Amino acid sequence: MIELRNILFLDIETVPIQPNYNELSEDWQKLWDKKAKYLANEEQSPSDIYERAGIYAEFGKIICISIGGINKTNQVKIHSFFGDDETQILLEFAELLNQHYHSNEHFLAAHNGKEFDYPYIARRMLINKISLPKLLDIAGEKPWEVKHLDTLELWKFGDYKHYTSLELLAKLFNIPTPKDDISGADVAKVYYEEKNLERIVKYCEKDVLTLIKLYLCQKNIDYSSFKFDD
Repeated sequence: MIELRNILFLDIETVPIQPNYNELSEDWQKLWDKKAKYLANEEQSPSDIYERAGIYAEFGKIICISIGGINKTNQVKIHSFFGDDETQILLEFAELLNQHYHSNEHFLAAHNGKEFDYPYIARRMLINKISLPKLLDIAGEKPWEVKHLDTLELWKFGDYKHYTSLELLAKLFNIPTPKDDISGADVAKVYYEEKNLERIVKYCEKDVLTLIKLYLCQKNIDYSSFKFDD
């Protein structure tokens, strides 16, 4: 059984690399145009769906990484790396992994992390010329050697066609919803138009708290006995 104190729970928030399509260079517009062909319907132009660029590591950037850990006394601590300087965010996160989460006993945990959070962080680290920490450097690893937990995968039970949101699972397990202010679809607007990064950080941290509670529920552990930092 995996010890809870060896798991680093995380969530990331991302935005398009530029506030809008028109601020992209001509080369990047052409590249997004090619990508958008597979995403847009007949009535949409590449600029119409540029707000979705943030979910692709090639066209977006990370503005917040929130993390959570559980200590030996079942106290949950939350911390965030955030700001306009993505390189600094990633350097600080990499330093944390290199110093404190680098053994074979350590794991990362996220919701849909295998499809989104883990590869996104790794790709942006390479783009920012940051060496991958052990937990993210999985090239050549056998599946059972990869220390990545995913609450979505735990819920699928082998059903690869089934997607269930964190919000829905929280409702199923009677966990207070993390979506009581904004949702992922609002992040780019809040960041670029409202310039309210603090609001985004709070939203991201709520997701991590919900993630931890969900993981405990999936392991049939009563989270009410834990001390949460909320």
